[in-house]
Amino acid sequence: MKKLAAFIFFSCLFNQLYSQNTSVSTNPVEWVNTLMGTDSKPSFSNGNTYPAICLPWGMNFWVPQTGQMGDGWQYQYGADKIAGFKQTHQPSPWMNDYGMFSIMPVTGHLHFTEESRASWFSHKAETASPYFYSVYLADADVTTEIVPTERAAQFRFTYPASDSSFIVIDAFNKGSYIKVIPEQHKIIGYTTRNSGSVPANFKNYFVIYTDKPFTLAYTWHDTILVKNALEMTAGHAGAVIGFKTHKGELVHAKVASSFISFEQAELNLQTELAADSFEQTEQKAKKIWNQTLGRITVEGGTETDIRTFYSCLYRLLCFPQKHYELDANGNPVHYSPYNGQVLPGYLFAGTGFWDTFRALYPFLNLVYPSVNKEMQMGLVNDYKEGGWLPEWSSPGYRNVMVGNNSASVVSDAYIKGLRGYDVNLLYEALLKDANHEGPIKAVGRAGIAYYTTLGYVPYDVNLNESAARTLEYAYDDFTIYQLGKELGRPKAELDLYAKRSQNYRNLFDKQTLLMRGRNKDGSFQSPFNPFKWGDAFTEGNSWHYTWGVFHDIEGLKKLMGSNEIFVNMLDSVFKMPPVFDESYYGEVIHEIREMQVMNMGQYAHGNQPIQHMLYLYNYAGQPWKTQYWVRESMKKLYKPTSDGYCGDEDNGQTSAWYVFSALGFYPVCPGTEQYVLGAPLFKKAVIQFENGKQLVINAANNSDKNLYVKHLDLNGKAYTKNWLNHFDLTRGAILNYTMSSQPSRERGTKVSDYPYSFSTDKK
Repeated sequence: MKKLAAFIFFSCLFNQLYSQNTSVSTNPVEWVNTLMGTDSKPSFSNGNTYPAICLPWGMNFWVPQTGQMGDGWQYQYGADKIAGFKQTHQPSPWMNDYGMFSIMPVTGHLHFTEESRASWFSHKAETASPYFYSVYLADADVTTEIVPTERAAQFRFTYPASDSSFIVIDAFNKGSYIKVIPEQHKIIGYTTRNSGSVPANFKNYFVIYTDKPFTLAYTWHDTILVKNALEMTAGHAGAVIGFKTHKGELVHAKVASSFISFEQAELNLQTELAADSFEQTEQKAKKIWNQTLGRITVEGGTETDIRTFYSCLYRLLCFPQKHYELDANGNPVHYSPYNGQVLPGYLFAGTGFWDTFRALYPFLNLVYPSVNKEMQMGLVNDYKEGGWLPEWSSPGYRNVMVGNNSASVVSDAYIKGLRGYDVNLLYEALLKDANHEGPIKAVGRAGIAYYTTLGYVPYDVNLNESAARTLEYAYDDFTIYQLGKELGRPKAELDLYAKRSQNYRNLFDKQTLLMRGRNKDGSFQSPFNPFKWGDAFTEGNSWHYTWGVFHDIEGLKKLMGSNEIFVNMLDSVFKMPPVFDESYYGEVIHEIREMQVMNMGQYAHGNQPIQHMLYLYNYAGQPWKTQYWVRESMKKLYKPTSDGYCGDEDNGQTSAWYVFSALGFYPVCPGTEQYVLGAPLFKKAVIQFENGKQLVINAANNSDKNLYVKHLDLNGKAYTKNWLNHFDLTRGAILNYTMSSQPSRERGTKVSDYPYSFSTDKK
């Protein structure tokens, strides 16, 4: 009995130690759960993600389709039927999709419409990873497997014994074309389906080859099967191919597409798949994911922590998508979603800067700068071809969200050291966008005439979200000022944008210590409810937007009165109940509900405006509160599960918040060289930089209880500041943390330890 008791004791001890010290193998991709965040719906988001089968930043993703055609919620974890395997470019269910078509195996009766061909499935018979997807379709008795490249994919179908086995190709509605070429085992087609913002000649051309001859080939349109035509142009066109199969027979399909032409689609297929087997494509995709994810290794955390970390890292590496292709000489070329021409050079699509300027693009600048260099070159082409920088691209200009945050994305890249592209042309674009109304409200600056004359966008001039626009314009002006300094622009120009960066002050209400909409005559909006969502703000309330002075927290502190008052206001966010006023929307929007249920007061991490707020205690000498709340948010709001996010994930931004925070720092103010400190989640993390250098983060005694930073050494020397410099890290650095279960009320408390603020910039 003593031996048994000892065995049980040491087994339990080992399991406990293992759970606290799990490390990453050479296959970080195996820690990714692509289903994280997929248990979502329009009324409540746990991420609003889908399990993308793709390569990092790939042009085409694939997804099992559980939703109806045209439904942005194309894959929902709670669904029980799959209607097809869809090529998708969807950045968000709210933005919906473009350039999509689907493939679906069917047996028995020839069901080709979306509803009739749908098959029951179970997550128990589903394997979802970035580089490989497999699911058993119960009604068809077929297992479908998919492996991706950037612009192509391979399918493998395992059929039962049947003399009626089929593959249905759906080119979707709103204008499509399909042609079956039996002698080549080939299907070609195009889809024009999109969600707006593209020229009239927009098409996604696709080509499909199978390794099994067709014994049957039909086309169809709408709900009508056409047995005597191998070519179909219609509002909704599709095709069916058929053959006999024996039990366990494998049928392969190679698929590629192009926004340029059928010939380019064929080239994409030959270039990326060539003669590769299914297994070879799978191994290549797995290798690319391991290399890309493996730029960061973590150890000494729980299995849950590591799975969450790599699932978030996967997600932030998905967007934006490459919208360019490679010609016969290997040179980048793209279809322009602005003028409809095929032009040389890079282009990316599928991102909203309102979300992603905050952490996703800064993360690329830190870990994947060569990729963001291509994205900056793509922005040059956006401007050349469309006349404006996109604030939301999907794939062209979309009229959604506020701000002019392309200024932040452009400025942060150059300030963080990216070179080799026409930054002067991008700066020209920033000046144009910052001083003109665009063709739609989400391009350029809506209300710019008011902003430049009054110093704010008024509340009472029939322009919604006026306070949000003002605050974001002021920050964007700061980033233009910062980039202008780097480029040696004239002093008068720099002074103008420096002055405009202070326009946030015009909305500060000394009575409530909050930001508030202001009327054209200078009076504040009245009545004022700081818990009212929308109206003067964007998907948030005054308690969320008051902190949106990324570049001048010192100035905001002084408006409030003192460090003590500032900290008390920060604390109040968590102390207040999650009350809200939804009257502007006329209903409780999902962002409100997601704040309400988290039991963190007015802290609404499920939406972007307040995500940086936890780090602001560092600006007032109480960094331990940042450490506490960041750890609390990581533990409470993120899980590597289908309900793993606390709101819309939004193109990698919310994932980037987690990845940065788990490493122990965060870019509160893109457009500067600083990251603001939190506390690391793991005992050790290593970032491999593109220049061959490493950042090593050690926190040997880190644990759930030891979440506070007692002491920090940077390269062997005591370091007390509440921020880290980008270039100090990328030159290679070692951070050694001593963690504690009790807050350190000495480290990081001096004014000299505070992060950057414009008001204290001696330059």
